[in-house]
Amino acid sequence: MVGYIVRRLLAAIPLVLGVATIVFFVVHLAPGDPASLYIAPGVSPEAVEQVRQNMGLDRPVYERYVRWMGAMLQGDFGVSFSRNQPVRDVIVQILPNTLLLSFSALILAFGAGILIGVVQAVRQNSFTDGALSVGSLFFYSMPSFWLALMLILVFSLYARNVWGWPIWFPASGMVSVDHHAMGAWEQVLDRARHLVLPAVSLALVLAAGVARYTRGSMLEVIRQDYIRTARAKGLPERTVIFKHALRNALIPVVTLLGLYLPVLFSGTVVIETVFAWPGMGKLMVDSIFQRDYPVVMAGALVFAVMVVLGNLMADLLYAAVDPRIRYE
Repeated sequence: MVGYIVRRLLAAIPLVLGVATIVFFVVHLAPGDPASLYIAPGVSPEAVEQVRQNMGLDRPVYERYVRWMGAMLQGDFGVSFSRNQPVRDVIVQILPNTLLLSFSALILAFGAGILIGVVQAVRQNSFTDGALSVGSLFFYSMPSFWLALMLILVFSLYARNVWGWPIWFPASGMVSVDHHAMGAWEQVLDRARHLVLPAVSLALVLAAGVARYTRGSMLEVIRQDYIRTARAKGLPERTVIFKHALRNALIPVVTLLGLYLPVLFSGTVVIETVFAWPGMGKLMVDSIFQRDYPVVMAGALVFAVMVVLGNLMADLLYAAVDPRIRYE
């Protein structure tokens, strides 16, 4: 197992470097000069040139690439143009927020999706199956940003102004204004309340797809001979479904983990912007508008590494759900 993980990580190095190279040249081919955003009108050409030298923009593109790649391999992503601090420090501060949102949405999506898929398979062709199928297709076809706006509309605007309800799930930010004045347990609840709407916006679209895959896989498994044998032995139906059938049905569902991670990370870019969640997605959007090249390139590299690690985790989960699979 350890040897397999090492081989996968070594094979991922060229992929990550290739992504870094493409992102670098795409960013530098974008029109506009980053230095122009930080120079006041009427500044002398000498001062403009000095700013460009300080940003390293006076060198040819190929030289900038070689210098950036060499520094990046040593863990130095440069200095943020807009924040005037090391990019590594910016990412270390922001990345945990995105990981919290992403993994919360991932757990919610797979937990809800698998449960719904099992219910649909067990009650095939019933009213419950039909209603859940319609609901799954509805959310599967819904853009996550539109769902996010609708959740804000219902739980923030209508909740207070129309129905007179308290705002249980805030629609902006990661914590309340008075977060630091709260006790430890109150701080945890406050962060959880802010997490609900962004996580649900990401998870519902993914959960619909998981439910459809789980339903199809479960329908194949529950018709197998060993399931009929388990029922003939007098085992409770819950044991048959969740212990014998579900584990085998999860094998193709695990594939979705590797497929959904790029979708999840790209979705955070939109969701974090809608909810003003201080994560990597919002950081990337802000940096693109500010032409903050070092942050954009480092952020894209971080997303690439997270996708590679996520796909490796999906492969390792195969061995957890299917004892026939072993990585030697």
